[in-house]
Amino acid sequence: MTPRGVVFLDIDGTLVPSGSSSSFLAARLGHQRELDLAEARYASGALSNQQVSEVDARGWRGTTPATVDRWLEDLPVIAGVDAVVAWCREHDVEPVLASLAWQPVSAALAGRFGVTANGGPRVGLTDGVYDGTVAEHFDEHDKRDRALALAAARGLTADRCCAVGDSRSDLPLFDAVPVSLALNAGDAARAGATDALDTDDLTAVLPWLERWERGFDAAGR
Repeated sequence: MTPRGVVFLDIDGTLVPSGSSSSFLAARLGHQRELDLAEARYASGALSNQQVSEVDARGWRGTTPATVDRWLEDLPVIAGVDAVVAWCREHDVEPVLASLAWQPVSAALAGRFGVTANGGPRVGLTDGVYDGTVAEHFDEHDKRDRALALAAARGLTADRCCAVGDSRSDLPLFDAVPVSLALNAGDAARAGATDALDTDDLTAVLPWLERWERGFDAAGR
């Protein structure tokens, strides 16, 4: 069935509250310090997402997908994700991941919580082992475009969507949907979102989602 609406959820800094999923994996891969410096430079605008991805991908060289998937079983996430996903299902809203996190991260969270994975960069594989290259780049504009393409595939326009995120990588998507929530966010995301909230439990977004959903009824949808 076609959902009534879609809520796009960022991963790093939003569902993964401390650091990023890439930093979490880099700690196990052995290049966390280098990656954290690169991500800080991205946050300040000194590096592009493509440059950060290349720094990170080099550290994956020689690791198997099974190893990464096993590590991701322990990826820490914000409290309340299951409850928010349950609310979405009860209200015929599809929860979709919209993130610059690597595709295995999105796949792991999609499997854990029953949400939809949608896009993300991809590390190259050679003979079943990560080879340290970026096989597919994915930036903040791809994030927006992939999100809107998914909505269109569901027969929905952007006015039936909302977005939750925390950083400048969310801004193109924030600009494309009618309402957006900067969650535990930096200044750029707060300035670009229609609303902002600080919390350590994702269920705190439910009143905001309920107001967004009531907008459908007010518009006769």
